[in-house]
Amino acid sequence: MSPAMGTTTESKQENNSSESHYQKGVKHLCDNGISKVPKKYVLPVSERPSLDNGGPNAAEPNLKLPVIDFAELQGSNRSQVLKSLTNACKDYGFFQLVNHGIPSDTVSSMVEVSQRFFDLPMEERAKYMTSDMYSPVRYGTSFNQTKDGVFCWRDFLKLICHPLPVDVLPHWPSSPEDFRRSAVAYSKETKHLFLTLMEAILESLGLNRDAKKKTGEADDDDNIVEKLQDGSQLMVVNCYPPCPEPELTLGMPPHSDYGFLTLVLQDDIQGLQIQFQGKWFTVEPLTNSFVVNIGDHLEIFSNGQYRSVLHRVVVNSAKRRISVASLHSLPFQCMVKPDPRLIDQENPRRYKDTDFATFLDYISSCEPKRKNFLESRKLS
Repeated sequence: MSPAMGTTTESKQENNSSESHYQKGVKHLCDNGISKVPKKYVLPVSERPSLDNGGPNAAEPNLKLPVIDFAELQGSNRSQVLKSLTNACKDYGFFQLVNHGIPSDTVSSMVEVSQRFFDLPMEERAKYMTSDMYSPVRYGTSFNQTKDGVFCWRDFLKLICHPLPVDVLPHWPSSPEDFRRSAVAYSKETKHLFLTLMEAILESLGLNRDAKKKTGEADDDDNIVEKLQDGSQLMVVNCYPPCPEPELTLGMPPHSDYGFLTLVLQDDIQGLQIQFQGKWFTVEPLTNSFVVNIGDHLEIFSNGQYRSVLHRVVVNSAKRRISVASLHSLPFQCMVKPDPRLIDQENPRRYKDTDFATFLDYISSCEPKRKNFLESRKLS
């Protein structure tokens, strides 16, 4: 073997070793001690978050999202709150939900047990590591670790919460010992909250079920709420460890979510940013609230009346950040399509039918960026 060939072979082995190291996640890197961000996580200059407020990706001062009071939505002030909800969905694609009715101990237990999960030894967390996107339980890192050219500063645990066959729950993490109990209780509460929110959103779109019964409209598309009751729910527990050079990387790249609604539970550490009027804004954490955002499926269903919005996550050098995202949509096998009642001559159909399998096939075949999947579903 020539010296050149030997050097090449050694270099490949070194690269493979480094790649395997990164696949174990950011928490593993940090636990082993680092003072600089590895090249695998360094974004091109044009994509960096510009935390010094000096570049095109710099974030503006904190943005106060519209606040929707869930208790008032259920009360005598419903019509006024529905107007606020409509404006939030049309103008922002995001809102903060307060007085949501989920017990505070259910919420705090979910955050606390998530923190303890990521504090487990790597050997324990690795039991759930897989690159299979169809797996009902999946521990991983980055955004799409099989396709990402540059990795994100994020580890995650994904759990399919609905449907939840009895043979799947035993595969959820058994440590911490109260993880399954806390996660099941939390997922049931957020599922109920999502369904109640969707009834309000359908009403805000003029798709009120009572009104449709009075007008005698066809039942074919009248069962959206029933479909959502049997719909998919994916819980994503995110961990963003402290980063020695946060200006070089992102916890999550600019993207939109695939489902109808995402309910995000944050701790008190800032990190979530949304794109509003072409600029990035940091979302202020609001105690005992959920951040709710419109997903691609709701944009399709509403025929573009409500739009999903790009968001990203920045990291910091001082504190770990934990968030729990609950993504909701129709059953995995169902087609998502624009509601026929939202289509007319002035508002022609704008999107193709799609389903979850199409989404997974898309992100499995390319590096997902921004709203590329949704763009692929638009009719020209």
